Amino acid sequence: MLCVGLGMFLVGCASAGKPPEAAEAPEPVPAHQTFTLESAKLKEVRHIAVYTPPGYDTAKDTRFPVLYMPDGGLKEDFPHVASAVDAAIRAGELRPLLVVGVENTVRRRDMTGPTTVATDKEAAPISGGSDAFRAFFRDELMPEVRQRYRVTEERAIIGESLAGLFIVETFFLEPELFGTYLALSPSIWWNAESLVRQAGERLTARSDLKAALYVSSANEVDDIVPAVERLREVLRVSAPAGLKWEVEPRPDLRHDNIYRSTAPALLRKWLPPVAAETAR
Repeated sequence: MLCVGLGMFLVGCASAGKPPEAAEAPEPVPAHQTFTLESAKLKEVRHIAVYTPPGYDTAKDTRFPVLYMPDGGLKEDFPHVASAVDAAIRAGELRPLLVVGVENTVRRRDMTGPTTVATDKEAAPISGGSDAFRAFFRDELMPEVRQRYRVTEERAIIGESLAGLFIVETFFLEPELFGTYLALSPSIWWNAESLVRQAGERLTARSDLKAALYVSSANEVDDIVPAVERLREVLRVSAPAGLKWEVEPRPDLRHDNIYRSTAPALLRKWLPPVAAETAR
């Protein structure tokens, strides 16, 4: 997402790398489906976009993993992520999977946990709703996807900036919800880096954890870079043996282009081809 705001806080977003006059033009997107889901957790209707891989309609006995994504509307990040996934699958470089994108309503509310920092509250008066958003994924969206589509229990999630914050928070608070967490330039400076400060204790308490975590940072040297570097050190010291993790500084990239620049290669690396699961 290309976002303009207070520091790295997001107050308006358009597709990364596009001039404002081009941001409204429809972006090419592979064949997909959409549906709406009335959420009791969020007390609103949410719009969902779903990409299914080549051969899904004919492979009636096969189930597929799912890549979930916040910022997943058709005018948000769904088009470029679905396009990258489709190209990689067709090249035999990514396991066939579904992409499920959740369109934003109140983005800063959904992506952030509570904060005691005055400047956070000033920049985001409506915030702190990440627990409800996570419950929406767990209790409403995932069951709906399982009902509508042939899916396995393998789940991954990808997102950038505030969505990256939500992903890192979910990893620490409810690590079993996904198997693979891909957080690009996450805003983990939120609430005075509370996630980073508590990371060591949470990792130590989960010595049996088996998951995959990727975190990157762009050239945001005033906030995201130092927070991500501190998280890297905590992971180096405290990561359990079953956690596959990588923290990658990308000072050559900016906050507004790191998602599109790195997602295609990251998806290939972290979700490589594997044998599909037969439906039961």
